[in-house]
Amino acid sequence: MKQALLVFLGGGLGSVLRYVLSKPLNVLLQNFFLGTFLVNMFGCLLIGIVLGLSSRNNLLSVNNSLFLATGFCGGFTTFSAFAFEKHSLLKNSELFHFSVYTIASVVVGVLAVALGLWLSKLGE
Repeated sequence: MKQALLVFLGGGLGSVLRYVLSKPLNVLLQNFFLGTFLVNMFGCLLIGIVLGLSSRNNLLSVNNSLFLATGFCGGFTTFSAFAFEKHSLLKNSELFHFSVYTIASVVVGVLAVALGLWLSKLGE
């Protein structure tokens, strides 16, 4: 139960910070979501640091990793987990699985958004 609470708290903090940072930055450039892009890239950097410290001589406890990587980075951006998973595939020379996972995630993700938008209009 304690670990679920840590993930919950970290996720809440990450989500609020994502909102505070991305909202004002997204309006700076036309046709490019600068805030979202920067949050995603920072989340990737942060999850790399957190998971690297976790695996290196146990510099972070399991609870700290859950709070920071799963909770905070998960709330801040799910893109960080996506990027870490792709890195793991590349590190293991799984080029085929890396390609399929990357392309499928992007294509299916965009299609799922389109489907969700379409479904939301059915009652109109």
